[in-house]
Amino acid sequence: MIIAPSLLAADFTRLGSEAARAQRAGADWLHLDIMDGQFVPNISFGPDVVAAVRPHAKKLFFDVHLMCGKPEILLEPFVHAGADEIIVHVELHQQVTPLIWKIKSLGCKVGLAINPLTSIAEVQPFLDKIDLLLVMTVNPGFGGQSFIHECLSKIQQADAWRRERKLHYRLEVDGGINNQTVAECARAGADTFVAGTALFHKRNMGAAIRKMRKIAHDNDPTLADLKV
Repeated sequence: MIIAPSLLAADFTRLGSEAARAQRAGADWLHLDIMDGQFVPNISFGPDVVAAVRPHAKKLFFDVHLMCGKPEILLEPFVHAGADEIIVHVELHQQVTPLIWKIKSLGCKVGLAINPLTSIAEVQPFLDKIDLLLVMTVNPGFGGQSFIHECLSKIQQADAWRRERKLHYRLEVDGGINNQTVAECARAGADTFVAGTALFHKRNMGAAIRKMRKIAHDNDPTLADLKV
């Protein structure tokens, strides 16, 4: 189970030390939401900020989520800034295939995200080409939103396809993830959990991460037969 604190919920006046805090707290990944004010109605940070944060969290896997209308112009800058994985949206339609191959050509892992209102069927053609599928459990653009429970069926379907086709993409969830919803998502088949306020707003982030990871592990359906 991967726990990925979202830097969007950090103190923006001290992003470097906040990233270092996540690393010290035992986070597996650092999730970075990149918003351009067009694809979503908000603006976050660009590659220069990611590059500035990277030295403060050298051990963390940087999971970069591009919520941008023209991601093709951002791929190389974010790879150079230290991205380990770049996620683009299935809602970009005909752009998706060339984006996937471009990200791969840059030596980066590739993820595909899907919004709550988009049919899960839209991701099917790409499942054998990606390293991660991100199911958004809120409408993207702002942190602190409430979890949309109707998205659980998408997670279940994505997990079923993964098992049926013997694929190995990670199944990530982002939006309203806390100790209650992480259990629901883990039971549905998710294995990678992005959490912002539930982690960065805790004084003891290490304890919060350990608790969230344990809850996810305890609700992992693949371990059900091993449990007494």
